[in-house]
Amino acid sequence: MANGRTTVLQIIPELDAGGAEQSVVEIVAALVKAGARALVLAEPGGRLAPLIAAAGGELHDFPAATKNPFRILANAQALVALARREGVHLIHARSRAPAWSALLAARRLGAPFVTTYHGAYNETNAVKRTYNSVMAKGDVVIANSRYTADLIESRYATYPERIRVIHRGVDPSAFAPAKIDAQRVAALRSSWDIAPKRPIILQAARLTRWKGQLTLIEAVARLRARGALRNAVLVLAGDAQGRADYVDELQGRIAEFGLGPHVRLPGHLPVSTMPVAYALADATVVASIEPEAFGRTAIEAAALGCPVIATNIGAPPETVLAQPAVSIQERTGWLVPPGDPEALAAALAEMLALSPSGRMEIAETARRHVLAHFTTEAMQRRTLAVYDLLLGTALEKAFSVDTPLKIS
Repeated sequence: MANGRTTVLQIIPELDAGGAEQSVVEIVAALVKAGARALVLAEPGGRLAPLIAAAGGELHDFPAATKNPFRILANAQALVALARREGVHLIHARSRAPAWSALLAARRLGAPFVTTYHGAYNETNAVKRTYNSVMAKGDVVIANSRYTADLIESRYATYPERIRVIHRGVDPSAFAPAKIDAQRVAALRSSWDIAPKRPIILQAARLTRWKGQLTLIEAVARLRARGALRNAVLVLAGDAQGRADYVDELQGRIAEFGLGPHVRLPGHLPVSTMPVAYALADATVVASIEPEAFGRTAIEAAALGCPVIATNIGAPPETVLAQPAVSIQERTGWLVPPGDPEALAAALAEMLALSPSGRMEIAETARRHVLAHFTTEAMQRRTLAVYDLLLGTALEKAFSVDTPLKIS
């Protein structure tokens, strides 16, 4: 580049929690390792904000979460000024509202514009469809799954040549069974008030209706009624993000089914705690009743050898290998219809009845599958390759895997 150092700006509403936010941090780390400069614009605060500086990036407070049209236009002007001042060469948007500001700024600057389509956004009317369409307007559009790519093509007639499928990934060293401290596992079990040897069913997801917690609670209730729960405990780990009414509804259903001793709601789990949680769990459930555009928890759990039960809509069929698509020896988990407590209960019962050797077979197969297809390094390299395509740089080549940057 003209100034000798490539500068990439990522913009996202907030750096609180979620797959898109974690991906921002991971690409900051990749850019820095490749010798580039990594800028991030987001609302002030957020649980993941400190990780930007830890990865070597530069975080700028920016009103990126606004959906006000006038503010979006003002943000575009502010982005132009900031990009010129900081020598930004490429803008990468990861959410719809800031993407409109970023698109306007990139076009005015003549800078390449990349979008990552992170979610299966609902389109209930023409206005919403137009609002969502900005995520398909990148010079390159990154889809976080094949499911998402197909959605982009069908909705916006986007040329397949402009779309790159880049799955999210996990760090094999952070999500390694041999590296999980047994004392941390025991401490987490104790903090959840779960006695030793009681099986644990984990759902790590925001407490919001489409994530399917109500279906999962009913499935557990059916197991208990049949005497097939094996004294297991369901842990619904996630932030309600202000949805107090939904939390009340969950607690009401738990009480209605008499599941108080069998359910825990510990709230948000820090990123650093997630490997410990998967190592502790006997199964991880992705119970979403609407399509997951990717679903990072499925590959994180699998990397730790934790069997995964997921609904068969959206991207989980790309990450969870299940019968009848594969043989019983090749499976990494189970896929069930969304919103079907009976099917979910059956999968849970089969998981809880696994012998130690059967569980180990699934664990080893699942980890091999993740290491072959869903690593952070692969995601970073492929994203840097997109930047190289648009900028004529060699960031991917400069990105060394010999001395990986750790994020904690």
